[in-house]
Amino acid sequence: MSETVKVVECPRDAWQGLGETIPTDLKARYLLGLVSAGFKHIDAVSFVSPKHVKQMADSEDVMKEFMGGIAAGTAPPEIIGIVVNEQGVERALATPGVTTIGYPYSISAYFRRANANMSRGESRALVESLRKATKASGHDLVVYISMAFGNPYEEPWGAEIVEDTLIWLKDVGVRTVSLADTVGTATPEQVGSLYRDVKDCVAGVELGVHLHGRPEGAAQKILAAYDAGCRRFDGALTGLGGCPFAGDDLVGNIATETILSALASRGADCGVREDALAPAIAMSQEIRAKYSHARVT
Repeated sequence: MSETVKVVECPRDAWQGLGETIPTDLKARYLLGLVSAGFKHIDAVSFVSPKHVKQMADSEDVMKEFMGGIAAGTAPPEIIGIVVNEQGVERALATPGVTTIGYPYSISAYFRRANANMSRGESRALVESLRKATKASGHDLVVYISMAFGNPYEEPWGAEIVEDTLIWLKDVGVRTVSLADTVGTATPEQVGSLYRDVKDCVAGVELGVHLHGRPEGAAQKILAAYDAGCRRFDGALTGLGGCPFAGDDLVGNIATETILSALASRGADCGVREDALAPAIAMSQEIRAKYSHARVT
C-alpha cells in the first residue's frame, strides 16, 4: 500500500523576489489553477512590508479574488500566509481564506537580521505570540527553520542546534515545522542525515522540508528526505523563485514536477496527478517569461 505524502505548492516563494509586479488577477487565477490541478495545500501569500517585498503588497486583494473564484461545492485548500512581525499577523488573521500562518524562524543570526531585523529573543517571543493568536482564532501554524542545513555566514551550526530549536518549538505548542535549506547548498547526504538525526526528538510534530537548489541533484535531495522518513515536501512548479534575502541567484525552489516524479518512484501517493498539471505549468512559464527578467536584489 502506498504511503501518503503531503505536497505544499509555494507560488508565494516562487513570486516574491520577481522584480516586475504580477497583476493581482493573474495571481488569483494561478491559485485557482492550482486548485483545479488538485493541490490541497498552497503557500499563497505573505503579509510583509511592500517596501521590502513589493510583489506581496496585494495579498488581501489576491485572496479576495481567489476566494470569489472557488467553484460552488469545491472545498477551499489550506492557504498559508507568511508573516514576519505582529502587523503581518494582524493582517493575515483578518484575511478570509487564509487558514494557516507561516513564520520563518532563522537559526542564523545574520540571516535573521537581514530577513526580519530581529534578535533571537524577539523572534522567539513572536513565535510564542503566534501560537497563542492562532490557537485563539482557529488558524493552524507552521514554523520554518531557516538555515536548518547550514549557512554561508561562518556561524555556528550543527544538528544539535536544529534539535534544540525543534524541542523548543514543540514545547511552546507548534505542531508543524519545515526544515528549510534556505541557500540551497545542502547535499542529499546532508539532507538525509539531518532529518534522521532530529526527527525522533519531535514525535507528534509534522516535520517537513522546504528545499532549494539547482535542478541537477534535486530529485536526490527529495529522495534522501523521503528515505529518512519525511512525508511533507514544499515545492514550486517549474522551480521558479527562492528567498530574495538569501543573496544568491543559485537558488530556485525545487520544481514540484521533480518532487512528484521522484516520490512516484518510491510508490508514494502525493494526491496530485502529474497529468493534470499542464495548465498550471503553462501559467508558471508565462509568469517566468513576463515577470522574472528583473529580479529584486
